[in-house]
Amino acid sequence: MATQCVTKVQLCLSCENLLDKDVGSKSDPLCVLLMNASGTQWFEVDRTERIKNCLNPKFSKRFQVDYYFEIVQTLKFGIYDIDNKTIDLSDDDFLGEFECTLGQIVSSKKVTRPLMLKNKKPAGKGTITIEAEELKDNRVVFFEAEARKLDNKDFFGKSDPYLEFYRQTSDGKWQLAHRTEVIKNNLNPVWRPFKIPLQALCGGDLKNSVKVECYDYDDDGSHDLIGIFQTNVERLCEAKRGSPAEFDCVNEKKKSKKKNYKNSGVVSVKECRIEREYSFLDYIMGGCQLNFTVGIDFTGSNGDPRSPNSLHYISPNGVNEYLTAIWSVGFVIQDYDADKMFPAFGFGAQIPPSWQVSHEFALNFNPASPFCSGVQGIVDAYRQCLPQVKLYGPTNFSPIINHVARFAAVATQQKTASQYFVLLIITDGVITDLDETRSAIVNASKLPMSIIIVGVGAADFSAMEFLDGDNGVLRSPTGEVAIRDIVQFVPFRKFQNAPKEALAQSVLAEVPQQVVSYFNTMKLHPPNDVGSKSS
Repeated sequence: MATQCVTKVQLCLSCENLLDKDVGSKSDPLCVLLMNASGTQWFEVDRTERIKNCLNPKFSKRFQVDYYFEIVQTLKFGIYDIDNKTIDLSDDDFLGEFECTLGQIVSSKKVTRPLMLKNKKPAGKGTITIEAEELKDNRVVFFEAEARKLDNKDFFGKSDPYLEFYRQTSDGKWQLAHRTEVIKNNLNPVWRPFKIPLQALCGGDLKNSVKVECYDYDDDGSHDLIGIFQTNVERLCEAKRGSPAEFDCVNEKKKSKKKNYKNSGVVSVKECRIEREYSFLDYIMGGCQLNFTVGIDFTGSNGDPRSPNSLHYISPNGVNEYLTAIWSVGFVIQDYDADKMFPAFGFGAQIPPSWQVSHEFALNFNPASPFCSGVQGIVDAYRQCLPQVKLYGPTNFSPIINHVARFAAVATQQKTASQYFVLLIITDGVITDLDETRSAIVNASKLPMSIIIVGVGAADFSAMEFLDGDNGVLRSPTGEVAIRDIVQFVPFRKFQNAPKEALAQSVLAEVPQQVVSYFNTMKLHPPNDVGSKSS
């Protein structure tokens, strides 16, 4: 699966109290940024300028890095005292380094940490401060437009008009930015409201030329030009309710042949406004926390955990498919949760002391506080829980989905985009409570939550594919439609021979867009966003 870059991030750096390695003057620091996204190979991304005689440098050169939510991108910031002109840093004095993930930086927006020497001891009192900023113009232009008295291009019936918006590029060429819907058989069409990213429409410059072409749609692809006009976003934004911005649609060919030609119709922009549309990083940097919950399948079909054939059998090197899935997904998500306390549940087992079947039991057997400390805490709780329960059945998902949904529902009362919930369900088999699960997912689609299902073993997972709405909209048994696609399913076997990062990349790739679509639909601002949404 080709990984999509979510966005570009700019990192601004400064240091304080650097070690002084120069005799008779102060250190001349430079920062080098190394990145590691594969686990083994570090590569150099860039270097700042060298600042002479300074122990508290503020570097003007900023680092630009591609940010991927679904990959753990480890960064290392190395500070060196540069006293020569060679590119090689091995002959320069090392002043300290700091290592973290890009996820940790963007989830904090600004981090200040001590610099460490190679022997892991502090580099004196030296600190580094890194501030992250997303490089993105997230302004969007909202339009309401109609037209009147358009030329009729059809022999039978009337024209079927649509509009195309073009931006002018730096070389003078025109680039399509948006195409509206087609309004059938109507010379006075009213198009549904639509939006165009400001960057796509005019490159962010409100004075840049914008060309609008009006066509009559034909099924055979030979669309007839009705007329054209040119304007810019500044002029378009003069349109207000009750005072539209109006433009003559001119067909030059017709104009050259007809003496009293005025226009081929008028396009009336009833409203045009620029708004800011928040991105995934706007929410994360603005204080939104991702809450991670795990649900683990303890049904009998997994096999006796003591048998090497069982999916719950922990191999001599300490792994199985359940643990691999927990590590893979949890390792990415943990950077976006401040307290790193993760609820972890099991389902489908008989649990002590009564040996009743439970579809929602805490792995640590503490229902009042089912939290595990970090991903390692989930792994430890799973290992300790395994020998204490009896694998049973059936395979019911709805209790755990409804459990997380209750917390997500409480979060909606805060009226800001403060929390989003990600539920990871790891299962070996065919779901039993399919109708109840469909209802639970349709309900959860109205809440700030996403569900990731990883199927382990060799079972038939066609029901899981059905829950993942990629092939059509999921409906509850009563016919209610899920308002968003929130389920992502992948079979673990697809990744058995892939690099260890591949599973997380596949299941987490859709999460940023799910977060954005929910909060934008609900018109919720990041909690730390002090400005208004309109620009």
